[in-house]
Amino acid sequence: MSACISILIVRQNKDNAELCRQLGHVFKQPLLLQRALTHRSYAPDHYERLEFLGDSVLGCVIAQYLYREFPEMSEGDLSRLRSNLVKESTLVLFAQQLNLGSQLKLGEGELKSGGHRRPSILADAVEALFGAIFIDGGFAAAEAAVLNLFVPYLASVDMKTLGKDAKTMLQEYLQGRRLALPDYSVTDTQGVAHEQLFQVECAIPSLKITTRGEGTSRRNAEQQAALAAYQLIGKKHD
Repeated sequence: MSACISILIVRQNKDNAELCRQLGHVFKQPLLLQRALTHRSYAPDHYERLEFLGDSVLGCVIAQYLYREFPEMSEGDLSRLRSNLVKESTLVLFAQQLNLGSQLKLGEGELKSGGHRRPSILADAVEALFGAIFIDGGFAAAEAAVLNLFVPYLASVDMKTLGKDAKTMLQEYLQGRRLALPDYSVTDTQGVAHEQLFQVECAIPSLKITTRGEGTSRRNAEQQAALAAYQLIGKKHD
């Protein structure tokens, strides 16, 4: 190995030391890390192929984790959880945690347009990191990096309700207690066609609960009313 390459590797390891610490992986091939942090607007050797690989690695690791940790959960619920754990918004949270935006290499145009804050770029870069770790250290290393980020996050979310909409959660709660399902009714509609605002009432007579919600569609308004009812039930049973 030449002196120039050795100096480059030492510098890269130092510059990204905190990132590697949070991921739990020190790269034997630091150029893989640099590629994972490089957007296509910056150089031809960018992260998109690593992102493709990392997406599959991430899905496999999370699927295996859920399968192992929730042995009684059905295939449908496992699929729901996985899709809600590997979605863009979750990866963006990790990118922010890793301070990834400041470490990405972006072209001038992307920098000026705020690419270092763009959710799609941040999420893609996180997946690229997983792909780079997989190539550098194998599946076990990639799995450890994924779980280093996901396990603390999983401890802070309700796995039973993750990904379920408010109407579904409210319905399951009532059915589990053999109570009548809520009645949704539109109480008001404002605005002209295609720009309407709906107001919906959610009534649960057995619990003496009535809540209201509004939205740009009846469905959205019902979801808001259901969420208000579900939260109200939670407060009454705290």
